[in-house]
Amino acid sequence: MSLAAYCVICCRRIGTFASRSKSHTPWRNIRNIIRFTGSLIVGGSLFITYEVLALRRSLTLDTQVVEREKMKSYIYVHKAPVDGLDSRDSFSTVDIEDHDCAVWLLLRKSREDDRATRLEAVRELSGAHHWHDYQYRIIAQACDPRTLIGLARSKESDLRFFLPPPPLPSLKEDSSTEEELRHLLASLPQTELDECLQYFTSLALSESSQSLAAQKGGLWCFGGNGLPYAESFGKVPSATVEMFCLEAIVKHSEIPSHCDHIEAGGGLQLLQRLYQLHKDCPKIQRNVMRIIGNMALNEHLHPAIVHSGWVSLMAEALKSCHIMEASHAARTLANLDRETVGEKYQDGVYVLHPQCRTSQPIKADVLFIHGLMGAAFKTWRQHDSQRALNENAVVDEDRYTTCWPKTWLAKDCPALRIISVEYDTSLSDWRATCPMERKSIAFRSNELLNKLRAAGVGDRPMIWISHSMGGLLVKKMLLEASKKPELSAIINNTRGIIFYSVPHHGSRLAEYSVNIRYLLFPSLEVKELSKDSPALKMLQDDFLEFAKDKNFQVLNFVETQPTFIGSMIKLHIVPEESADLGIGDLIPVDVNHLNICKPKTKDAFLYQRTLQFICETLARDLEN
Repeated sequence: MSLAAYCVICCRRIGTFASRSKSHTPWRNIRNIIRFTGSLIVGGSLFITYEVLALRRSLTLDTQVVEREKMKSYIYVHKAPVDGLDSRDSFSTVDIEDHDCAVWLLLRKSREDDRATRLEAVRELSGAHHWHDYQYRIIAQACDPRTLIGLARSKESDLRFFLPPPPLPSLKEDSSTEEELRHLLASLPQTELDECLQYFTSLALSESSQSLAAQKGGLWCFGGNGLPYAESFGKVPSATVEMFCLEAIVKHSEIPSHCDHIEAGGGLQLLQRLYQLHKDCPKIQRNVMRIIGNMALNEHLHPAIVHSGWVSLMAEALKSCHIMEASHAARTLANLDRETVGEKYQDGVYVLHPQCRTSQPIKADVLFIHGLMGAAFKTWRQHDSQRALNENAVVDEDRYTTCWPKTWLAKDCPALRIISVEYDTSLSDWRATCPMERKSIAFRSNELLNKLRAAGVGDRPMIWISHSMGGLLVKKMLLEASKKPELSAIINNTRGIIFYSVPHHGSRLAEYSVNIRYLLFPSLEVKELSKDSPALKMLQDDFLEFAKDKNFQVLNFVETQPTFIGSMIKLHIVPEESADLGIGDLIPVDVNHLNICKPKTKDAFLYQRTLQFICETLARDLEN
């Protein structure tokens, strides 16, 4: 070997030692090289010693810089197969050291044809917590989208596995985010629109146009129907304009062909800009995530979603302590994960457990259906918990929860898939989401049945848990499913139902809303709850006969305290005689209508009796 060649080898060794050293001047390693070279090269050692000493006087090595440069050399190389070798056998050969072999072997394993091998590779990657920063970045640069999504859905994954989203394109000259969003909405097709979507689109375009014009004129005003919407969306003008458009785009994103237009119009990048700009506005962030979750239902859009950086953002959101943020992220990632998820979760269907990939076999489903003015998360929160969450505080989940199905029930019954459903309800036509489409219980039941079947509801044994009007919806869904052969699995796998203060025989709420019109102008949902409603009586009679025939297990809870509606009305919304289905136990509880589904503690009777019913009803299914 020539002296010059050996010098090159020595310099490379110096760089390797420098990258391993914690200090900025790894000269102890250089002295070892000098001694080593002196023993091998007679006559050339003086030259080597001189060169190294000169290098020492002229350079100070920064190991952080060395590591960054080293990281750049670890790039997974995609090559065409050569001589029968698969491209997955081809790695970059730039300075792969022994302690880096595991990284590359796992990357190769994650691309195997065998699905079980790929899943094992993702599990091993997500469990790695001892690597150097650059090794996580190797995976971030080199893994394929399937592995990236798997890591995002793995509970223990380090966030260093995910590269920051690519830089967002600059806004057009003399334009703003609000104007770009309005332009995107205006560019969407006007085909396949129902009356409700037409209403949303026209309202958003007209109100945002007035709002933007007012902003540019230095004023802030609303006209027409905008006033109540402005009051409900917030006080920040720009956020209000964006909410108009986002609400409409959410509806458009439920139409697959419109999702293509959103992506083609740069919607993925624009929505990401909104998501990052409004970290202090949860309503905007949630609507953005709803749109991305809807777009993820279309598999041909997955590459665009991944390349735009949304997986990184969802991986971070999934780890949030805020249940709504984590649940929206879990829905989007589940729709992207075609490796382990066969179901598709449409807007309003949220899995509370498990939200990540798990080795725990899921043996049964529990579905939560809220009532009037309820929601998928807030309806099932803990009662009388005013404690503010501190991100740095350690929270005892056995004592405090913002959603007891996700926290308490998931821990007590880990073999359950827990789903919470959200749908729009309104006490008054003043606040109706879409006045042009009055959604009856019958309409909503068909809409939700289709969404739940797409989510795989009916494939396992199941229990329904409902509050107030949600119980009427459950009864209607089961009766409708019994008439359709393609939904027979839902009937065959229903084991039991829990009703929290469900007005099987009507509620006085409907009477008050008619008599005091200046407080509550009745919506269609409230009218359907009146005691003399023919539809309500028919629903009760039909379901009672049906439930007895199917031998469903039933548990009924009912409030004994009145509920305040506003500051003037005190009303016992569901009396005991109305909550009595006619089968199953009827248990009065000393709470009001709103708190009948909100246990105070995990040891409270409400939760423990609910847990007992679930365990007993599903005992045989959970054992198998």
